[in-house]
Amino acid sequence: MAKRWLLVMMIVLLYLLHQDFWYWREARPLVFGFLPIGLVYHAGFTLAVSAAMWLLIKYAWPSHLEDEGGESGTDLAAVAAPSPRRPLRSSEEAEAE
Repeated sequence: MAKRWLLVMMIVLLYLLHQDFWYWREARPLVFGFLPIGLVYHAGFTLAVSAAMWLLIKYAWPSHLEDEGGESGTDLAAVAAPSPRRPLRSSEEAEAE
């Protein structure tokens, strides 16, 4: 239960950090002499969100979705199989023209 609470708090914290009202009206200081601080902030924020998504998938992903032969009965090989090639027009239609 504590793990779930920590994951929820991480999401809430990231939501609050996304609202970066402190850099809305400023382009200075420039990072590395050319990158506006807001852009660098959002690049770092994107990395943090990517790490959070990895943690969510690792610790909160429902295990029943990964079971072989789940309730849906969907055969993934059949779903991913390419469709058979068909001619654009049947030979009868081509002869009629």
